[in-house]
Amino acid sequence: MAALAWLLIPFVAAIGAAVWSVWASRKPSGFGDADGVAGYEAFRAAMERPHGPGTGREDRDGHEDAAAVSPVSRTAPDGRAPAAD
Repeated sequence: MAALAWLLIPFVAAIGAAVWSVWASRKPSGFGDADGVAGYEAFRAAMERPHGPGTGREDRDGHEDAAAVSPVSRTAPDGRAPAAD
């Protein structure tokens, strides 16, 4: 009886390996390549859109929307505050 128990271990392991190999080689489901590429293109388009002052985010009176202008856009290229006019 002990010999059958020792033979059962590799038999169960072989069945487990066969089940795992069938599961691992199945066709993936979910998002396909086309969905991923479309999402990436939408991301790129959003990143390439201009933003900041002068990009159509002013109200009817021509004033800039305070939420649309980041504090970073009001600084000089070296990071200092612009000179007072």
